Amino acid sequence: MKFRPCIDIHNGQVKQIVGGSLRDQGDQALENFVSERDAAYYARFYQKDGLSGGHIILLNHKESPYYEATRRQAELALKACPGDFQVGGGITKDNALEYLRMGASHVIVTSYVFREGKIQEENLKAISRLVGREHLVLDLSCRRKEDGYYIVTDRWQNFTDVKVSPETLDELAAYCDEFLIHAADVEGRAQGIEYDLVDMLGCWEGIPVTYAGGVGNFDHLEQLYILGQNRLDVTIGSALDLFGGSMDYNRVLDFCEASRE
Repeated sequence: MKFRPCIDIHNGQVKQIVGGSLRDQGDQALENFVSERDAAYYARFYQKDGLSGGHIILLNHKESPYYEATRRQAELALKACPGDFQVGGGITKDNALEYLRMGASHVIVTSYVFREGKIQEENLKAISRLVGREHLVLDLSCRRKEDGYYIVTDRWQNFTDVKVSPETLDELAAYCDEFLIHAADVEGRAQGIEYDLVDMLGCWEGIPVTYAGGVGNFDHLEQLYILGQNRLDVTIGSALDLFGGSMDYNRVLDFCEASRE
């Protein structure tokens, strides 16, 4: 299990939010933490500990008056530590190469590929060809319905009819290097992981998967390690002491390092 750092940017500031509370209207979200430091600070902070493969997420839509400020923060972080971070949020074939030139190792894509409730295969193939499979991460962030977990788009606000399943993972893995999966219903709440989702992901043997959502203490982290069969990487935000939470950052790093021995 690798620890994957995250830098979430909303309204031009590094924040930790309750994922399910994000709304485009009024650029609103319930905030767990708002930093006075810029995104480049956090990029360098993680770099000094040898961490890579984390993600920078732009949480404003392109029509937002805050979008340019949010984009500027992402650019600062990417240029501070080129090659260390993936970037997502509003990525399409029109801007993907721009972010790679800024220093992103991968672009993270959701809404461009999952639109109108379905997988847009032409868009998927086009962006995979454009950036190369090795530079593409598909964000399969999801929320629960009665019969399982379904991919959500547009900053986790809209359901698709695409179920997160081993079959879906098998199909999509041909086009990307990794999956990033936020359990959006528990994201930012630090009250426990989505056990059924983690169990399913842990049984799948494929490309790397990073799980985010609900880890609030070391018992949750242990459960993720066990249920995920040490196949899942993890990102933790609001629960870290860096962001006002109770989990000691260095102890998290030690746990993840020990899991790999």
